This record gives sequence, structure tokens and C-alpha cells, in this order.
Amino acid sequence: MKISFNIDYETVFGEEILLNVVERVKNVKDKLSQFRMNNVHGKHWWYDLNKSASSQNSVIDYFYSIDCDGNEKRHEWLTQPHRLEISADKGKSYKVFDHWIDIPEDSYLYSSAFTECVNKRKLSTPLPSNFSRTLRLIVRAPQLRDNKSLAVVGKDTSLGAWDVFKAIPMCEHNYNEWVVDIDASTLKYNKLEFKFAAIDNDDNQNTLWETGLNREINLVDIADGDVAVYYLDQAFFEIPDLKLAGTLVPVFSLRSDASFGIGDFGDLKKAIDWIAATNQRVLQVLPINDTTITHTWTDSYPYSCISIFALHPQYADLTLLPKIKDAQKSSEFESLRIQLNSLAQIDYEKVNDAKLKYLQEIYLQEGKHIFNSAEFKKFFAEAESWLVPYAQYCCLRDKYATADFSKWNGHSAWNENDRKALSTPGSKEYKEVEFFYFVQYILNSQMESVHKYARSKGVVLKGDIPIGVNRNGCDVWMEPKYFNLNGQAGAPPDDFSVNGQNWGFPTYNWDEMIKDDCAWWVHRFQNMNKFFDAYRIDHVLGFFRIWEIPVDAVHGLLGQFSPALGLTREEIEAYGLHFNEEHFTKPFISDWILDRVFKEHAGEVKDKYLNHSHDDIWVMKPEYDTQRKVEAAFEGKTSDIDTWVRDGLYSLISNVLFVRDHKDYNKFHPRISAQFDFTYEALYDGDKEIFNRIYNDYFYRRNNQFWYREAIKKLPKLVQATRMLVCAEDLGMVPDCVPWVMNELKILSLELQSMPKDPHVRFGHLSRNPYRSVCTISSHDMPTLRQWWDEDIERTQAYYNSMLYRGGAAPHPLPGWLARDIISRHLTSPSMLCILSIQDWLSIDEKLRLADQNAERINIPANPKHYWRYRMHVKIEDLINNIDFKENITELINQSGRK
Repeated sequence: MKISFNIDYETVFGEEILLNVVERVKNVKDKLSQFRMNNVHGKHWWYDLNKSASSQNSVIDYFYSIDCDGNEKRHEWLTQPHRLEISADKGKSYKVFDHWIDIPEDSYLYSSAFTECVNKRKLSTPLPSNFSRTLRLIVRAPQLRDNKSLAVVGKDTSLGAWDVFKAIPMCEHNYNEWVVDIDASTLKYNKLEFKFAAIDNDDNQNTLWETGLNREINLVDIADGDVAVYYLDQAFFEIPDLKLAGTLVPVFSLRSDASFGIGDFGDLKKAIDWIAATNQRVLQVLPINDTTITHTWTDSYPYSCISIFALHPQYADLTLLPKIKDAQKSSEFESLRIQLNSLAQIDYEKVNDAKLKYLQEIYLQEGKHIFNSAEFKKFFAEAESWLVPYAQYCCLRDKYATADFSKWNGHSAWNENDRKALSTPGSKEYKEVEFFYFVQYILNSQMESVHKYARSKGVVLKGDIPIGVNRNGCDVWMEPKYFNLNGQAGAPPDDFSVNGQNWGFPTYNWDEMIKDDCAWWVHRFQNMNKFFDAYRIDHVLGFFRIWEIPVDAVHGLLGQFSPALGLTREEIEAYGLHFNEEHFTKPFISDWILDRVFKEHAGEVKDKYLNHSHDDIWVMKPEYDTQRKVEAAFEGKTSDIDTWVRDGLYSLISNVLFVRDHKDYNKFHPRISAQFDFTYEALYDGDKEIFNRIYNDYFYRRNNQFWYREAIKKLPKLVQATRMLVCAEDLGMVPDCVPWVMNELKILSLELQSMPKDPHVRFGHLSRNPYRSVCTISSHDMPTLRQWWDEDIERTQAYYNSMLYRGGAAPHPLPGWLARDIISRHLTSPSMLCILSIQDWLSIDEKLRLADQNAERINIPANPKHYWRYRMHVKIEDLINNIDFKENITELINQSGRK
């Protein structure tokens, strides 16, 4: 059988088009076969592919790419390639006429969030036709809702003679892609004139015609045994864009009658019921990966995962496990459950200790049976690549009572040679780690069940992918080549933290990751696809450049963007600023600074922490010359004066105008927010003006194209690795290149009215939100709506008058009716998704919400050791049964036009 692929594409000199045929191999990376195409004048390209008789009734997925001197210059959209069903019956040959497919503007409609949850339709395989001569039409129509199907109708009597009731129904053989085979021998004309129609499956009188002029095709000669395949441009219909509403709530914050002191995967199912009952369609959670480092409350930080694959044991729904047979132990656990579940906040240590003990009991009681099950064996085979190292990591962490793997005798790095013994049931090594296999099997099974349940309810589960991993975690231990351990990831100063944020994560060695096409990230996204249909990329700016802080720093002020184009001395001086390296790159400490920072304690500080240099200039003593040394010196000292002195010393150390490049000693970066520090204050006015020009050029212009290229090396591979809906957290110091890339890849942005992206306005105008965006009021890192309202009275008054168009004084605290008005305005924004925190939803009901608004805060980013323990004060069952609250939310959503 011969398949002739044809595509019109105008190349430039040196470019060639390749045909890429994808062979789907289960549980293995797809196999790709490439074929160099022939061309006429670099405009029309073709390739004749011969398929053997063994390829009968098979499916070919393929895409086109541009090759230039052996390097791929670009390729088509990979999320959904072309699809061709072939049949070897009657010795048919296929002539395929394609067009190039870039990422479509409405690529979100191909995401599993829409195809599996919102616009769910069943795919089918087209039946092989018995026509002697066949015309096949293939077209994409992603706008169709779940109750519509596609048909073709045209001028020819074989196409219904424009009678839509005689239209030929089409088959949806791929997501949003429809195909139909037509008997070419019955066509009267060589020029085919037709249109597509959307048929309402519930009411065939309610038919929509595609927009635009009639379609026309000048058909090629179709001989006996031929199939002519035309891949047509997308069909558009006058169907409004869908807008969805949803809720953000961390899994750990959920509360139900059956909870064990913390939200779990069982509670997540109940939350899905509440979402569906209120006409919402999206449930967003925070990361659910294992974060266990110390077995203490400091592990409560959900963005510091120890494994990008393993789920946290605290989320196990114990009610789904077999009962503990020992009646006394069972009773003791139940008493403890009731006690922990009654707490206002999570007791992280007691909850995790209790859950692990409970899982140990079930493991000893049921483990042998579970390990022999076909379900466990299937899970182990699929997860073995990450599961085995993770289990050994956990075992060694507990054995040595530390996650610092440099202290694990003989195990400071994962040894692939250990895999066989650890994977062999019955071996001593397997026995040592099998409990961790058991726990992950339970967690994965439960979370996959939650995902399936959400889809059955039409609810989109949205996950969260943290930008970093714990530097003492399993991922770093297993594949250290992917990480830079001599730096710390964080964020520059912003509304959340004036000193920047230091997350402590290692930064990524992107050069090493790009060598294998970002396989580590691709596997991470694909694993997440088992549990979610949408995801939030935490700190998407990190894929352009990360804020890298020296390991000896505590605050983020001494960081620099990495990678970034540092400035040479010559470049700095070309602006007109004489580069005094000693003065600009080392802490500037003078008497007047010390008096201003430490006031009456300046003398004590000089005596204990400083050495005199010259005149009125001082330098830090060697034992205190880094922020980490100062931190160690003040360990355990918690008085107000100690904290004040410590923070003052931190500020002295960061009082520099430029920081030296981490990799190139002869390049420099303007220190972030230097204009608010003493070293800038000491400059002459003319030098301040020059520095400002250097600063603005560096941060907002110099690196734009460079950072764009960096992101394009990584993000396209990741967003096309799955069909999950891609959303990004793009807040902070956003360079111009970020919206370029997000628009190119059709990634949804995050829009907050209180943090507008337009620097010329104080508050964002909700009506200007782009459709491809997520609109919200507050995130887990921010004060809730009620807290924000009382945080700054002047700001609130300005918002009340200018955004809510209300006169007089703004009421405090925020009344429920006004919270409802604010939420209503957000729901009516153009954003595709409007996702509000559970606290903000509750703010509209004064009888239901917490009296103490400050008890609703989830995280305080300025505090790197914040205890993440917020828990809903109301049970999910009570929310479901609260008719007034449920109707209040449903009415808001229905009035806004959201589905």
C-alpha cells in the first residue's frame, strides 16, 4: 500500500520538510520515524510511504517539521498531531493533502479539561468504507459542546443538496477532529462545494452552520482503489466561549466528618460533590507531593517536595482501607482521630505520626495480599523507575535520622546497581523498603480514583507544579547532574516581601536538562497527568530566569537573575558611571548608616561585629561577614532586641550597589532594589540618575530577547507533553518577553485586580482581562479578601470609590453584601476561569465565615519558616447541606454566564 503525503509550505534556502511518523509504544517513549520529503521549488512537498500488508486497519499519527542543516528549526503542534486511519482492503492507495498546523488560538479546547470534563464526547473509530473510490474529509471543530456532532452538507446530491436534514454525519476519531468517507463515484462535480454543520443531538431542528463562505475543493482524479484525503482548515461556529468558575482549597485544609485531623483524598471527593452542586466546574489544589524531611511541622511547606512523583502519606483516606483487626488498636486510633479532627488547625506532627502508624498496621495486616495482587504489580511496573529510588531514600532518611544524604555512609548518591535487589520480592533489601511501595500504591490508587470521579462529575481537577524541589530531596539525591547546589532559588522583592524570598531550593542546571530534551520535566508533567486535567505552573518566570541567591545569604537582596547577561566594567562606565569596584561591590558601612540603623546600640554593634577600616568606614568582622554566619550567631536568640540587631546586620551585608556574577568574576549585576538602600543614598545626584538608567536597561530591556530564547528552549516541550490545561503564575517582576512566550504557547495568565500588570493603574480593570486567563482575588500567598480590605484603609477607600463606584466611606470590616458584590464583578470578567479561594467564597456569608479573618491566612511568604496549618472551620458535608449558601453561590455563577 502506498500513502502519498502532500503539503504546501514555502521554505527558504537550506530548509527541508520532514515527515515524522509517531509509533505509540505503551509505557515507553514514543518511537519516531523521520522521512525527508521531496519538493517542487520549495513550495509543494511530498513523500510516498509504503506500508506493508501487516499494517491493515491501523492508525498513523504524524506531524511535519522543518530541518535546516540537520537541526530542527520548528515543528507543528505536537499535542494533537495529524491522524490517518488506513485499511489494506482491496489494495487501496492513499493521497493525503495536508496543511501546516501551529498551536491554535483555541488550543485549550483540546485539553483534557475540556474534552474529558466539560465537553465530554465519546471518540469512535471510523468504519472502513467499501467504496471503490473514496473521498475523505477531515476537519477540526473544537467549539462544539458535548451535545453536538458534526455533519457535512453540500451542493452535490450525494451531500444532501444543501438540505441539512440529509447531511452526512461525521465521526469524531480524535479530540475535536471529525472524519467522513464519501463515495466519490456518486459525485457529479469535480469541484466540491460544501459546508459543515453542527447538529444538536437533543434537537435536530437546532442546527448551526459554520461561518464564512461555502468551501470549495478542486478534486484530484480518484481512481479505483484510491482514497483521497483532504485535511481542511478548522470549522468555526457562532458559539460563545465557555467561562468556568471554581474554588481553590489546599487538600490539607479540607474538613469532613471522617477526616483524621487533616484533609485527605476522601475529602477531595466530597469537595468535588460541593463544586458540582454549586454549578462550579474547577477545583484547584496546592501541591500534593511528599515533603517529609524531618518528620516535624517544618515539613508542612507543600512547595518543598522531596519527590516530584511520590504523594504525601498524610493524604491517605484511611476509611477506604481494611479495618484494623485488633479491636483495642482500632478503638485507640478512632479516639485519636476524633481528637485531632476537632482541632481548629492542623497538628502536623501528631497527624502524620498517627497516619504512618495506621498505615504500618494495615501494611503488616494486608501487605502480603496486596503485593500479590495484579493491581499492585501493574502499579510497580509503571512506577518502578522513580518508586525504587524513592523507597530507598525514605528508608535511609529514617535509618540515619537525617535527610542530608552526604551523611549516609556509602549512600551519598543513588546507585543504579541497587535497583535489582530493591525490586526483587523476597530479598532483604526489598523487605526493608516495601512499606514505602505499599504506601505509594495506596496513595496513587486513591488519587487516580479521585481523578476519575471528578471527570464523572464534569469537574476539572487543577494541580500545582512547584518551581523547585528540596535540596535534600530524593530528586537531587538521584539525579544531581540536574541541579546547582551552590545557589538558592527565590524571588526578588515584591508586594509579598521587601527583602525578596529565599526558598532554599537548588537552582536547575538547564544546560544538562536540555541535553535530553528536558526528560526530567516531561516525566514530571506526564505523571501529574494521571491525577489532573489542568495545572498551575508555579513561578513561570523561573523558566525564563530564576532569582539565584548565594548559599551564604539569608535574604533575597543579594541574588541575581540566572541566566542573565551581566555587565562588564567597560559597559557600566560607558553609561558615564565611574566604576569603583571596592565601593560598589562590598558592603558600604559608615558611622551615619550605623547610627541610623542601630541608634543607641551603634557603639555595641561596632565593638562586637565590626572592624574599623578608615575614616568613618567600617567592615564586618570575618566571623560575621555573611548573612548565614550572622544567622548562626543569633541561633536561639529570640528577644526583640536580638532580632532587631540581627536584621540590622543582614541589611549592612546587603548594602551594595552591584553584585558580582556567580559564574564570571568580571561581570556584575545591579543589586535589586538598591535605590532603597544607603549605598545608593550616598551617591551624587548625577550618579543616581546614571545608575537608574543602568538599572532600568538591565532589568527591563537588556535581557528580554535572551530570556525569550531561554524559555523557548524549555516551555514548548513541557506544555505539549500532556493534554492538561496549562495555567501560569506570572506575577512579580515580569519582563516583556513573558507575555510573548505565554501568548505563543497559549498559556493562561493569572490576573489579580490588586496586582495589575499595567504599571499605569493602581487597580486592574476586570473588563480588560484577557480571555486566556485565570481571574482571582487572592492566592495562598496573599491575605484573603477580608484581610486585604482592612490592611490599608487608604487603599481600600480608593478601591471602594474608583473600582466599586460607591460614594462615602468604605465600611470596615468587609460586610458580606459587599464581598458578594466584589466576587460578582470578578465572575463577570472575560477570563476563561474565575477561581476563588474557599475563604473568599465564605466571605459573602457573615453567619458562615470565621469571626477572626486572620485565622484564614494560609501562608506568609516573608516568613520562610511559616507553619502551613490552615483548616476549614466548616465541614464539607455542612457546606453541601447549607441550602442558603449553596444557592447564593449558584446564583452568582449563573448570573455571570459561567457554566
